[in-house]
Amino acid sequence: MDGKALRLARLIKPSCKKTCIVPIDHGVTLGPITGLGDYRKLIGQIISGGADGIVLHKGILTRLCKDEIFLDGNYILHLSASTKFNNDSHCKVLVGSVEEAVQLGAEAVSIHVNLGDTDESSMLKDFGKVSESCVRWGMPLLAMVYAKRNQRKPGDIAHTARLAEELGADIVKVECPETMEEISELVKNVQIPVLIAGGENMNNPEKLLNMVNNSILAGAAGVAIGRNIFEYNNPGLLIKLISMIIHEGKGLDECIEILKEDCKYSN
Repeated sequence: MDGKALRLARLIKPSCKKTCIVPIDHGVTLGPITGLGDYRKLIGQIISGGADGIVLHKGILTRLCKDEIFLDGNYILHLSASTKFNNDSHCKVLVGSVEEAVQLGAEAVSIHVNLGDTDESSMLKDFGKVSESCVRWGMPLLAMVYAKRNQRKPGDIAHTARLAEELGADIVKVECPETMEEISELVKNVQIPVLIAGGENMNNPEKLLNMVNNSILAGAAGVAIGRNIFEYNNPGLLIKLISMIIHEGKGLDECIEILKEDCKYSN
């Protein structure tokens, strides 16, 4: 195994070829939203819950490198950024490098590309540069690719996954298709692991677990869920239940019962 394969094996369990990743990079785009204030506590909960990887920016990772309690985590350095203050917040620019990820001990890097944005060309150009550096440094690349249309057309999500593979991504994160059949179809058309995004907060953990279960049954390699986890009042438990579905094949009904028991005692 080369360096990239070794790093990937820490993120995607070889035994089941599945993963649960938690992005917490939202502070750059949205500020200190619910759940992100005490990120040290949050990351501890994410690790104890059994997440396979955590997506974050370099400032946070730099601080974590000095804290022994976070040695059990696998970190993915996010290289893209934009803020809610920009009239075109869908335009992502690079704010980090693969070299920095190597220096900080990250297991992978991630980038965000919005197809259909007026700056699509510059984002694709950055994708190419990052992909080249990842090959040179043996660093896995997670591409978060979305199709930004007023009216999403059939096949748009499948296009985003295929583009990610064509440009050198090792893992792709896509929007959640509307049906299991769509998930199954897009997975068939790429040879890299496909992760389903959690999207905006559903404020419904049962619905979230159902989405995770359906995604895995349809052939996805896992999920990358941020706000639906860190804005929940017990992130560690929610990650544990998601991990049970993904890695242990636990039934949805069993996981929902555990969730209900927790809600009963916490209220």
